[in-house]
Amino acid sequence: MIEVQGLVRIFSSRRDKTTTVALDGISFSVREGELFGVLGPNGAGKTTLVRILSTLLTPTAGRVTIDGVDVVLEPKAIRKRIGVVFGGERGLYDRLSARDNMRFSAELYGLSAREAPKKILALLEKVGLESKIDVRVETFSRGMKQRLHIARALLHDPDVIFLDEPSSGLDPVAARELRNLIRELKALGKTIILTTHYMFEADELCDRVAVISNGRILTLGTPESIKRDTQVGRTFEFDAFESYESQIASLSQWKGVVDLRSRELDGYVQWTVRTGVEAEIGVAELAIHLGVMESRIIERPTTLEDAYIALVSKG
Repeated sequence: MIEVQGLVRIFSSRRDKTTTVALDGISFSVREGELFGVLGPNGAGKTTLVRILSTLLTPTAGRVTIDGVDVVLEPKAIRKRIGVVFGGERGLYDRLSARDNMRFSAELYGLSAREAPKKILALLEKVGLESKIDVRVETFSRGMKQRLHIARALLHDPDVIFLDEPSSGLDPVAARELRNLIRELKALGKTIILTTHYMFEADELCDRVAVISNGRILTLGTPESIKRDTQVGRTFEFDAFESYESQIASLSQWKGVVDLRSRELDGYVQWTVRTGVEAEIGVAELAIHLGVMESRIIERPTTLEDAYIALVSKG
């Protein structure tokens, strides 16, 4: 569905005559009906990539096609087939109701006066805003505004949907509702590109992900293959009801221990010990050093966040 070939975007500053390479020769493809994630730190090029794919920005070099149509040469044809949701609260008319915001967008998309009301109601019901349909958007929570953004992007029934950090700033309940909505969109056969800072979100939702840094793709694959192929060492967790301060202090000096963290919970402290790839530390060694039962130490499976941090640190 989406083909990206050698994509480059360079920004130039007239003021200080400097240039910034936002994208540096990125290439990848997205299959029809796939939920494709783009991960990366701030400034990695994620939003620039989405803006180019959605015809809002032209590339310096390279080519992008959506279902065979060039996004630069035929932007009007592309816009009829895509929906774009940028994270945040901008882009809505706060003094208008949810219905009026949708009406305005329906006119821009060319929906008929007969078709628009039914579609607006159906979409607001889908995103759970039917009870707020005639309420001013200025009274909406951030999560409600994000759901309205998504409803608006679906008005013209696009084949491809771009979600640029849609859950940024949402509370846990709103973020979970949003993830469920994204699953529903995928079940409808939509092709979705999702950019996010939340690794668990990408792990939970995406068929494949690309990790980018400094405008380049560091790796691309399924979340499971990235976790499997990225060597990140081991992570151990144990709960301490007694004081282990002296043992922990000496543990931090062990060769191969790269991170020690603790958090106080209800009546005990949970410790996390992360090792490097070359470290030959196991559960038994930790138990002997700490003087705790081996069964109390758990080796935690590698997460996508572990792999992401390892990749970005190197890249």
